[in-house]
Amino acid sequence: MQDLQQRILDIIHKPQLAALATVTEKNNPWVRYVVAIGDGNLMIRCATLVGSRKVQQIEGNPNVHLTCGVNSLMEMHPYLQIQGQAIVTTDEVERHAFWNDMLTPIFDGPDDPKYSIIVIEPYRIEYCTPGSYEPEIWTK
Repeated sequence: MQDLQQRILDIIHKPQLAALATVTEKNNPWVRYVVAIGDGNLMIRCATLVGSRKVQQIEGNPNVHLTCGVNSLMEMHPYLQIQGQAIVTTDEVERHAFWNDMLTPIFDGPDDPKYSIIVIEPYRIEYCTPGSYEPEIWTK
């Protein structure tokens, strides 16, 4: 399990484009792109606007799904299918810790009242290798 967890960390440790799925108030899936990054505890974070639809959807149903790991059709790499529970926070420590220059076109700094962080705690991660039909599965 340690080897699998390290391979997962190798994918999520850097900022990357990911597809985040939430559940709408009518129980329909809704997917959008986010820039996500994970930490050593497999917690995944991304920034969002406080008033966004995804914030409302997470507050209504915290179950989310994130797909990440492939950023080019020309170079297929292992990728992750992540199921988790999400929360949205405006905690000052979280916002300052997550802040980076890529966010400056959207927010007026880490204290911008429109800036919040989505924190995803995975409970199941499928490590998918192109060419293999059986993913390796990490569970909490």
